[in-house]
Amino acid sequence: MKSQYKKWGALLLAITLLSALLISGCSTKGKGGGDVELKLGFYSSAQSDEKMQELIAKFQEKHPNIKIKTESSPYNQFFQKLDTQIAAESAPDVWLSDGVLVPKYAERGVLKDLTEWIQRDLKADDYYGLEFNKDAAGKYWGVPQGIQIAVLYYNKDMFDEAQIEYPTEAWNWDDLKAAAEKLTKDANGKYAVDPSFDKNKISQYGLTFFSITEGWMTVLKSYGGGVLNETLDQSIIDSPENKAALDWIVDGMQRELLPTPSDLKSFQSNMAPFPSKAAAMRIGIYARTIDANAAGLNYDVTLLPKGPEGKRFSPVIANSWVINKKAEGAVGEAAWEWVKFWATEDEVQKEWASLGEAVPVKKSVANSEQFLSGSPANKQAFLDSFEFAGTLDVNAVWSEWVGKFNDSINRAFEGEVSVEQAMKQADQEVQKVLDEFYKK
Repeated sequence: MKSQYKKWGALLLAITLLSALLISGCSTKGKGGGDVELKLGFYSSAQSDEKMQELIAKFQEKHPNIKIKTESSPYNQFFQKLDTQIAAESAPDVWLSDGVLVPKYAERGVLKDLTEWIQRDLKADDYYGLEFNKDAAGKYWGVPQGIQIAVLYYNKDMFDEAQIEYPTEAWNWDDLKAAAEKLTKDANGKYAVDPSFDKNKISQYGLTFFSITEGWMTVLKSYGGGVLNETLDQSIIDSPENKAALDWIVDGMQRELLPTPSDLKSFQSNMAPFPSKAAAMRIGIYARTIDANAAGLNYDVTLLPKGPEGKRFSPVIANSWVINKKAEGAVGEAAWEWVKFWATEDEVQKEWASLGEAVPVKKSVANSEQFLSGSPANKQAFLDSFEFAGTLDVNAVWSEWVGKFNDSINRAFEGEVSVEQAMKQADQEVQKVLDEFYKK
């Protein structure tokens, strides 16, 4: 009976709130028609903070009754603090989540289901990436703030020096490797195709290769493999398709056409080889255009290569606004007004796109001359890649299983164990992580 009273109480409260909203004519007024304080959380950076504050000011001009209180800190600190806040039930009302972490919060019951609001206020066909926050049951847990999608970057000067043709959309992974062999150079200026090439003294890699997003996942998926099944609760690592993909990777690393994880330690960061002109190609997300442009590279981009059966796969991360499940009533409505402001206003999208750190969510802005102009010349490749884009098998324990996969597979990359051994170990370790969460 007590639970029934609670349900009826919640229904009466909802009816009362709805009546008050209709009478007031504004869905974001606080109690008594006053102001609403909205706690807004986001991870900060020197590049984006000023623009974020400008957009917050514009939002408050349009919604003078919503008073935004910001909570921000650098990426790692932000998400460490957020986990603590969630445990203490003091998390922001709305926050910017890394796209790979949305399922973590959703499957732990932290987020508000946005399905009804999205269906009411947003036209799905107007946006890129809404589906990347949709779960197996069809529920939406976030609205993309900006999208990272991967393409193939290439340094035109290095191709010209080696006298080989630029990559095309017809390339498969073997075409890429053949080009990488002609582009990998030792300290004596000899390319890998030269019999006197010294693979122990690399000065330029054909392809830089980094972790899941800008490394192995796109190869595995385009070969017809992957890490998790469709329901994201079973490992599918130990498969013939993954074996073929990993053989391709290991062969390239053994020949020093692409760096091993230990090779990358000689660089300032794992992302450094391409902008520092130590690699001719890279698998790179949209944000990498910033570093390439800042370095003054003569470069362009094209679609990622096809697998043996003609399949392509472009990893995507939809960094998204999510709303705290505890943000109820006027606060919840205010949080949605912020998300809607970000998603629907062309000017907001254009302002954020001007930073050059993400593909705009709204198709009208992404396909505008403002976005498509500038460097790289072929920005259209980022938009065309949505046709075969997919997430990084993100689920509630994504960070945990990726760590276990890397621990096992990196041993094969370093030549410590065979591909078969690494796959079996990774399969067991990843499944253990999955079972610990999903079979409680």
